[in-house]
Amino acid sequence: MSADLLKTPLHALHVELGAKMVPFGGYDMPVQYPTGLMTEHKHTRAAAGLFDVSHMGQLLLKGANADKALESLVPVDIVDLPVFKQRYALFTNDTGGILDDLMITRRADDIFVIVNAACKVQDIAHLQQHIGQLCTVQPLPDQALLALQGPQAVIALTRLNADVQKLTFMTGGHFVLNGADCFVTRSGYTGEDGFEISVPAAQAEALARALLAQPEVKPIGLGARDSLRLEAGLCLYGHDINTDTSPVEGALTWAIQKVRRAGGARAGGYPGARVIDEQLAQGVQRKRVGLIGSERVPVREGAQVIAEDGTPLGIVTSGSPGPSINQPIALAYVSSTHAAVGTPVFALVRDKRVPMTVTTLPFVPNGYYRG
Repeated sequence: MSADLLKTPLHALHVELGAKMVPFGGYDMPVQYPTGLMTEHKHTRAAAGLFDVSHMGQLLLKGANADKALESLVPVDIVDLPVFKQRYALFTNDTGGILDDLMITRRADDIFVIVNAACKVQDIAHLQQHIGQLCTVQPLPDQALLALQGPQAVIALTRLNADVQKLTFMTGGHFVLNGADCFVTRSGYTGEDGFEISVPAAQAEALARALLAQPEVKPIGLGARDSLRLEAGLCLYGHDINTDTSPVEGALTWAIQKVRRAGGARAGGYPGARVIDEQLAQGVQRKRVGLIGSERVPVREGAQVIAEDGTPLGIVTSGSPGPSINQPIALAYVSSTHAAVGTPVFALVRDKRVPMTVTTLPFVPNGYYRG
């Protein structure tokens, strides 16, 4: 391991389990375990997979006006978010581009925020610079984060605390798990039912071992995490969304509630609001779409997308074989003229035209538990 890479609290456990470790987001992280990516992917879809996502940034916003303060940086309804409800959000810049995507949960006395690993330093600085005078921005470096994902995740976690089964998708609560005081949300980034568990770093390995002792649970690395989230049609920051893509181009308008749009009670007031409102009203030149291949040739990030007559349409931002459907899948930005579901296009792979079709997302039906 490079000396400048950080270790999560589960690093020794990953090594013990025989994980192949790789640099990711400044951390030494497990990309896969001895059984391999395909086995890990399919196990998560069928049973329950345990992911170490402790490299993500966790923080609290505290103060009477923390919700209003945060709303000044995101095009999302935070003020009306009920206690223990979770919401997906986006930090935007002045041109309507996306600085990062994040998860927000209102709790009784604060707002719990999870940001991406590669962006957490700049995100915390962004919050402190713009709203630090309005609320307290408190990073949580002593918290680890585990994700337990899959249709049997609730069975395994219920053995540690039966009350977790009361949670529904995008809700959270405080639970004692294996003796540790944890904050748990019923959420994740695989498209399956599952939980994300914020646990004190000192107790994270013991909790992970307790979960891995459950017959449904196996450890899962970054490789399968990526293929699972792609099948779920979910964006990876720095690939499918970035500072040059807007929420409208990225097909993320579902995350912008009516109250924050033009004409809404709390419209605008966040960076890039004018640009995003114009795009919502007038449309955009390109859109993020899902592509599915009819041949077995995998299409990877960076592949050019063209029309049948050779006209350039855009570029693939994520792509892999779809283990659950046994067909190549991809996310791509294409011209809005070719973004309708059912539109035939071609991806160029080593100068070969690979036929693909614009399809609905997600590629694999979601398994979220909504009660």
